[in-house]
Amino acid sequence: MKIPTNLKHKPVIVSENYENIDGRYAYNSDAKGLSLGLAQWNDRGKVEISAKVWRHSGEKWSRQSEELPLHRVLDLAILVCRAKQYFQENAYRYSKLYDEENSLIDRVGLQGDAMTVSVCTENDKIDEDIRLFQKALSEDDELISERLRVLSRILKEMGY
Repeated sequence: MKIPTNLKHKPVIVSENYENIDGRYAYNSDAKGLSLGLAQWNDRGKVEISAKVWRHSGEKWSRQSEELPLHRVLDLAILVCRAKQYFQENAYRYSKLYDEENSLIDRVGLQGDAMTVSVCTENDKIDEDIRLFQKALSEDDELISERLRVLSRILKEMGY
């Protein structure tokens, strides 16, 4: 299925077979493609690149398709890595999988400040939800780890 090019987001680089590799939804996904292109929110004279997940209901392109600036895509990747690392290396030390006195996991330096990564203790069902999160993360470990290995290889090829 071809990603539309007549909408506000203007695709430049595309993956039009994303539905075949969409994690546990592979071959049965409404996410039909990914694109990097010109953001739909661009003002005249100011251009930003965005990433977009294109969803299709089977009948039409969905308004639930998501568009994110590239730095947010990378910030999400950082968050995924820190969360995965936390559950591999630290969560098991706590009976509730987190320190009730200090929910901070990490502060990742970015742009002269830091992204705070912490357990969301404001969630009134955090004790149950963190266990469900850990279980899902564990069940998806093969899918996530494969992608992280590919990302690591590409970053090394690029000199990072």
